[in-house]
Amino acid sequence: MEKNRITQLFGIKYPIIQAGMVWCSGWRLASAVSNSGGLGLIGAGSMYPETLREQIKKCKAATGNPFGVNIPLMYPQVEEIMQIVMDEKVPIVFTSAGNPKTWTSKLRAAGIIVAHVVSGSKFAIKCVEAGVDVIVAEGFEAGGHNGREETTTLTLIPQVRKVTGLPLIAAGGIATGEGMAAIFALGAEGVQVGTRFALTEESSASEAFKQKCISLNEGDTMLSLKKVSPTRMVKNDFYRQVQELEDKGASADELRSLLGRGRSKRGIFEGDLVEGELEIGQIASLIDSIVPAEQVVREMIKEYSEAVEKLNRIVF
Repeated sequence: MEKNRITQLFGIKYPIIQAGMVWCSGWRLASAVSNSGGLGLIGAGSMYPETLREQIKKCKAATGNPFGVNIPLMYPQVEEIMQIVMDEKVPIVFTSAGNPKTWTSKLRAAGIIVAHVVSGSKFAIKCVEAGVDVIVAEGFEAGGHNGREETTTLTLIPQVRKVTGLPLIAAGGIATGEGMAAIFALGAEGVQVGTRFALTEESSASEAFKQKCISLNEGDTMLSLKKVSPTRMVKNDFYRQVQELEDKGASADELRSLLGRGRSKRGIFEGDLVEGELEIGQIASLIDSIVPAEQVVREMIKEYSEAVEKLNRIVF
């Protein structure tokens, strides 16, 4: 593949970014993706501050290539987390779930490249105003926490591209090189891949969670908890309890009470497939095996090249 703005800015070979996912994205996964030519991200959302510092140090030891940290801005100890990434001189930070103006200028002043995740074009405009380097536009096919607008990636990317000329990464429902080629045609210059990397050998998710996800069919995930924080998850017993409450018109407080603490850890990291919160994207139904992260990168690049050649033959 030829270099583009994403690969040049991040200093990577391929415009493939591994999403920073809670309970999946430790140093092993991040370093494996970075060593394969993509950009690996450590997911800070499920880590205590000192755990994150340890993960960053281990990632530095495991790869000489660029890597980053994903930080949800609603994280309760966000100031400590931000200080750690600045102290450890992490080169790239992806922020999400909050106002990009809060931290972008401070991170950039520390020499850090900043990307911010949005679910709509109106939020992309706020990213421009905040001075971010890169925008990640995530459609509602994605797993985990999601946009309330329920805009699909195919619809979202051209709308974001219409309002900004900043480097643009597409996320949500992308797990193959064909998907990457399709979204590039709409104006994206990179892809952020979550579900496919969550189901790799290096992912820190439990084996039970991985095996459950590679057995899913179309329609086995659903966006739920919209009164609290819209979250895409597998339809298990916990999901059905949520739906029952929502159908009865439960308040946000009632839903928070059911959710409790550590529900996603219980499902993703500890492997409770019944009562845990199993966050995964719609594209899981296309995945049927658990392979090394390096293989995912290699196959996506091969598929991308073949898709572009195929399209050229069809059109011309």
